[in-house]
Amino acid sequence: MTENHLIQMSMDKNNLGKVEISPEVIEVIAGIATSEIDGVGMLRGNFASGVAERLGRKSAHGKGVKVDLSEDGLKIEVFVITNYGVSIPDVCQKIQENIVQTLKNMTAIEVLSVDVHVVGVHFEEKTDPDATKKEQGV
Repeated sequence: MTENHLIQMSMDKNNLGKVEISPEVIEVIAGIATSEIDGVGMLRGNFASGVAERLGRKSAHGKGVKVDLSEDGLKIEVFVITNYGVSIPDVCQKIQENIVQTLKNMTAIEVLSVDVHVVGVHFEEKTDPDATKKEQGV
């Protein structure tokens, strides 16, 4: 993602001025749209985004999302960890559809592609019935 590129919106008839949207805003919108899908355990960022998040330079909502603004248009990559037992192709299709629809509704930006990378599977942690009883004081 190039840092200084802003997405320019088309000028309207009333010519009130220009509207620019930062790629970081697109990342946050896409991250939230991904998190809304059942079957998504979490988004996965890289080491650099984790450090930037801890230093307060990057929102946690944009973690695991990469926006590429090229001359052809907007391309998005999402890195997710799915929950165990879900249909991965179905979850990925729902992620793609939700990101495209959400961006279209919120920004009127057409997306060329949404690539979903499944980088892991999240397993539910089993609870020990004896430990639960001890916590409840039984």
